[in-house]
Amino acid sequence: MSNSSSAFSVQNLDFYYSASKALSNINIEIEPRKVTALIGPSGCGKSTFLRCLNRMNDTIVGTRVDGTILLDGKNIYDDDMDVVFLRQRVGMVFQKPNPFPQSIYDNVAFGPRVMGTVRGKQQLDELVENSLRRAALWEDVKDILTESALGLALGQQQRLCIARVVAVQPEVILMDESTSALDPIATLRVEELIAELKQDYTIVIVTHNMQQAARVSDHTGLFWLGELVEFSNTNDIFTRPKMELTEAYITGRMG
Repeated sequence: MSNSSSAFSVQNLDFYYSASKALSNINIEIEPRKVTALIGPSGCGKSTFLRCLNRMNDTIVGTRVDGTILLDGKNIYDDDMDVVFLRQRVGMVFQKPNPFPQSIYDNVAFGPRVMGTVRGKQQLDELVENSLRRAALWEDVKDILTESALGLALGQQQRLCIARVVAVQPEVILMDESTSALDPIATLRVEELIAELKQDYTIVIVTHNMQQAARVSDHTGLFWLGELVEFSNTNDIFTRPKMELTEAYITGRMG
């Protein structure tokens, strides 16, 4: 039974790379306008699960999904699901910043132009400015919008990638270790940004940094060998975990 108060309702999800089972019987309700953090050691299935949420794994030959992922009550793996539209609704920010080799302005304008969601230059200008403001980048770049995005510092590039996602007005933003390549100050800026963005977006992050999960998330799930070991509100996970494995992982005894 899907939970109507969930952005995503994941039921009995199994995922395979060819014959190899990477995720086993994942059941999770992801609440709207909250930050959900996924933690666990490398290779435990966190990023694979994240990519199931916008069907990014479809691009890998030989992958297979069993089970159900409902977004607002509709199974995203139904045959009639428009995957391009899905990825507009469920945007993704990757581990390493990946701005296009274009101007800062054109990076943010790219999605709206392709999708034809804006009319005329004034509306596009407003959308670009608003998206850069949402990503806490406008003051840094307002005078250099025509310069190459590749000239920005790494932390700025990552915020530009967030602005690019925001520009297509998604419902959900997925972040796959989106601060792991950044220095501590840039990381803090992105964390502050996550706290602001959750007022309007459902956010799911994968992180190796448990302090980060504790700082920014409302709910945390521990993945271990392709299984979701425990999922609860973040404070409970870090202070009163129910599972021995969770306690061993967050105290550093395992993993």
